Amino acid sequence: MPVVVVESPAKAKTINKYLGDNFTVLASYGHVRDLPPKDGSVDTDNDFDMLWEIASDSKKHVKAIADALKDDNELILATDPDREGEAISWHLQEALTKRKSIKKDTPVSRVVFNQITQKAVTDAMKNPRQVDMPLVEAYLARRALDYLVGFNLSPVLWRKLPGAKSAGRVQSVTLRLIVEREMEIEAFRPREYWSVKALLTTPSGQEFEARLTELTGKKLDKFDLADATQAEMAVQAVASRDLTVTSVEAKPTSRNPSAPFMTSTLQQEASRKFGMGARQTMSTAQRLYEAGHITYMRTDGIDMAPEAVTMARDAITDRYGSKYVPDKPRVYKNKAKNAQEAHECVRPTDMTKDAGSLSLKDDDQRKLYDLIWKRTLACQMETARFERTTVEIGSADRQVGLRASGQVMIFDGFLKVYEEGRDDVSGDDDDKRLPQIDQGDKLGKAPATALRADFDKAEGVVDGDVLDDGDTGGASKGMHRKSGALLAEGAAVLGSQHHTQPPPRYTEATLVKRMEELGIGRPSTYASIVTTIQDRGYVRREGQRLIPEDKGRLVTAFLENYFRRYIGYDFTADLEDQLDHVSAGDADYKKVLDRFWRDFSAAIAETADLRITEVLEKINDVLAPHLFPPTEDGTDPRLCPNCGAGRLSMRTARSGGAFIGCSNYPECRYTRPFGPPDPEAEASAIPPEGKLLGEDQGDEIRVFKGRFGPYVQRGDVTEEVKKPPRQSVPKDWEPEELELDRAVMLLSLPREIGPHPEDGVMVWANIGRYGPYLKHAESTSHKGGTNANLEGIDEVWTVGMNRAVQLLAEKVASRGGRGQAAKPLRELGEHPEVGGPVNVMKGKYGPYVKWEKINATIPEEVDPEEITMAQAVHLIDERAAKSGKKVAPKKKAAPKKKPAAKKKPAAKKKPAAKKTSDD
Repeated sequence: MPVVVVESPAKAKTINKYLGDNFTVLASYGHVRDLPPKDGSVDTDNDFDMLWEIASDSKKHVKAIADALKDDNELILATDPDREGEAISWHLQEALTKRKSIKKDTPVSRVVFNQITQKAVTDAMKNPRQVDMPLVEAYLARRALDYLVGFNLSPVLWRKLPGAKSAGRVQSVTLRLIVEREMEIEAFRPREYWSVKALLTTPSGQEFEARLTELTGKKLDKFDLADATQAEMAVQAVASRDLTVTSVEAKPTSRNPSAPFMTSTLQQEASRKFGMGARQTMSTAQRLYEAGHITYMRTDGIDMAPEAVTMARDAITDRYGSKYVPDKPRVYKNKAKNAQEAHECVRPTDMTKDAGSLSLKDDDQRKLYDLIWKRTLACQMETARFERTTVEIGSADRQVGLRASGQVMIFDGFLKVYEEGRDDVSGDDDDKRLPQIDQGDKLGKAPATALRADFDKAEGVVDGDVLDDGDTGGASKGMHRKSGALLAEGAAVLGSQHHTQPPPRYTEATLVKRMEELGIGRPSTYASIVTTIQDRGYVRREGQRLIPEDKGRLVTAFLENYFRRYIGYDFTADLEDQLDHVSAGDADYKKVLDRFWRDFSAAIAETADLRITEVLEKINDVLAPHLFPPTEDGTDPRLCPNCGAGRLSMRTARSGGAFIGCSNYPECRYTRPFGPPDPEAEASAIPPEGKLLGEDQGDEIRVFKGRFGPYVQRGDVTEEVKKPPRQSVPKDWEPEELELDRAVMLLSLPREIGPHPEDGVMVWANIGRYGPYLKHAESTSHKGGTNANLEGIDEVWTVGMNRAVQLLAEKVASRGGRGQAAKPLRELGEHPEVGGPVNVMKGKYGPYVKWEKINATIPEEVDPEEITMAQAVHLIDERAAKSGKKVAPKKKAAPKKKPAAKKKPAAKKKPAAKKTSDD
C-alpha cells in the first residue's frame, strides 16, 4: 500500500476519497526543512553549500511518514505542481533518505495534478515521474539569494539605521515603489482648469447633457479655460447663442471579455471587488483548491484545457442559451515568462456548479468561488455589442461647439455574467443614453434651476445671487457665482472648476499589477511580499490604500543611497529572468549565485566604516523636500523655530521611531514628528517649557514631555520648591489633548479611599509606572503594605471600599501572604448554572453577594440572612451585565472511568510472525 504525501491535511482528506484504502495519504504540513536563521547556513566559501534543518514542529510529520514507510515500502510525492511543491518533494526525499527510511529498493515517484478531482488524481497516478531538479535548483537559488540578502543587508540596517527591521531582495524593491509613489504625491502641484456643460432640450422636450468643445472657432484643450474669468466668458457665450445639431454619428462598438484568472489578476480583482488582501485571497483560494472546487491557484497561465473549454461552452448554453456562445472557442495566449512553471488558468473544476450549488459556508470562499466561476464562464461567452452615438452641436456663427456622447447596449453578451472591475474609476459620461436627436434639430436650454443641484455641490462659497426657483429659460444677463462654479442666470449652462489630481496611492491590486508589469517577483511570492512590508511596519493600509510609514521611507532612502543597484527595478527583473532560465534547465544556479554574491558582498563591505551621523545627514538631504519644504516667507526651513539658532535634522530613537530635532540639544529640546511641519499639530504640541493648561487654586497647571514620558505639574520649580507636585499622564491619554480638569484630577492623586475595615490602615488608589493600583499602607510613600492592580484608569477615582478590600485580599491570598480573605456571612452553595461558591459577605458599606470576581450589593429591603440562591443569582447576573462580564456556562465533567479489573499476569508468548501484506 504506497504512501502518498501531500502538503496539507485538507488536501490529504480529499485525495484519500479518490484513492481509497489502497493508499496511505499523509500530509507534510508544508515545508519540512529550511535554512537555520543564523550565519553560515549558506556557505559562500564552499560552493554555496546549504545547511538544512528540520523544523521542530515538522519532526513529528516526517516521523509519521517514516513510520508508514516501514510497512509500505513505496513513496509517492504528490505536492503542488509548482516550484515550491517540487521543493517540498525534494526536501522530503532528502530528509527521509538521511533517516534511512528510503532504502535502495524503495520506489520513489513524483506525481502532479492541476486540480483535485478523481479523474485528475487517478490520471496522475498512472503517469509518475522523478523530481524535476531544474525546478528544485531554481528554488535553491531563490532561497539562497533571499538568505544572503536578508542575513547580510539586515544587520547593516540595524547598525546604521536604528529601528529598521529587515531588508529583502524583492521586499525592498516593492517598498521602494510605494515610497516613490508617495513622494510623487507630495511633490505634485495641482493645476486649475474649467469645463463648461449645458443641459439642452430636443424639439420633443427631452433633456440631455453636452460639453463645450469649441470656443471662438478653436478646439478647446484641457487647460484652455484656465481660470474663472475665461470660464465665465465661455458660459456666457453658450448661454447667449441659439444652438443647432450639426451632425449625429452612430457607430457600432464591441467589448470582448477578459481572460480567465491567473494568480495576479485574481488577487487584483478580489481586492477591487471585495477589499480582500493578497494573503487573504490566496488563503481562501487554497481552501477551495484543496476541497476540489478550483484548479491550482498559483499560476502565470491563462490558457484553458480543451475539455474545460467544452465544459464552459456547454454550461453557458444550458444557462443562457446558444446565442451567448461564440461560434469558435476563445483562445487566450499564455503570458508566462517560463512555460515550465506555468499551469492552466484558475477556474472551477466543474463549470456546471455555481456558488449556490456548492453550499459553501465560509463567506470568503463563497464570494471568491463565485468570482472565479463567473469570470471563467464570461471568458468563453459572446462579445457585448453597443451603438455609440456622438452628437455635434454648434451656433450659427460657429463661435461655439458642443458635443454629447452616449451609447446603447445592443446585446449584453458576456456582461450578462461578469464585468471586470476598475482600479480608479473616472467620471466618464460615454455610457449615458441619449434621446432621439436628428441633424438640424433646433435645441433649447433647460432652466437654470435644472442644474441647481450641480451648482450647489460645487466647492466654494456663493459670491453672487442665490438661485431662485422662479428662474426661467432665456438669454443670460447675469451669472450666479461660486469660487468653484459659475451658472448662467436663466439658462442651464454651468462652468465647473477642476484641479489635476496626483497619482493615486497603490492598493494591493494596483501594486501587484505594477510588480507584474516590472517583472518583480512571481505569482507565488506576491502575497507574502505585500504582507511582509505591512508586518514590518514599513507600510500601513488605510482603507484599500497603502501608505509608507516613517521607517519605510528611511529604509528606502538608505538603500537607494548605499545599495541602489540592488533595489533597482531592472536589476531585480533581470535576476528573476535568470532564475527562470535555471528552472527551465538553461542555466547553472551556482553561477547565478556566484555572480550576485561577488558584487553584493563588496557593496556590504563598503558600508563597514559608515558612521550613523553620516548616514542620517545623507538621508536628511535625500528627504529634505519632504522633511523641510520651503516656507511661505522664504526663511530657512531648517532653522529651529524654538531657539532660532539651531539647525533641524532627522534623528532616530532606539525604539525605531524617527523625529526632527534641534542641533542645539540639550540646550534646546525642540522636537516635532517625522515628516513635513504641520502648523496645526505644532500649535497643539507641547513646547520644551511645558504647555499651560490653566490655573487651579492660584497655581499654574502645565503638561510637560519628560524623559520618562509626559507628566502634569502644579506650580513652578523655585529655590523654595525644588519638586512641585507632579503626576505622570497615563499612556492611554493624549498629552497634547489634555485639559485642565483632567490634569487637576491627576494631581489630586493619590486618592484616599478610607481606613481598611479590619485594621484601620488607610487604603489608597493611585496611578503608577505599571498602571492604576491600590495600596494598603500608612502612606503611599511607605514601602511596606500591599499593592493590588486595578482594571482601568477610571477606577482610580471610582473604586469603593468593598471592591478594594476584595482585590487586596485576593492579592494577599495569591502570594501566600499573612492576610486572609474575609469570611462569608452565609454560604449559599454552588452557582446552579456555572458552578463556583456563592456567598453573602459583610462589607463596610453593607452586605453583598460574592461569586468569583463579581460583587453584587444586596438591596436594603432584602434581608441578607434570608436571601435565596435564586435572588443571589439574579443580583449577580445584573451586576455582570453592567460590568460587561459574561457568566460562562459550566462545562460538563467527563464521565469517570471504572477502574479496570486486575488481571493475572499473562504467560510469556513466543514472538509473533512478521505481518505480511496478505494479513
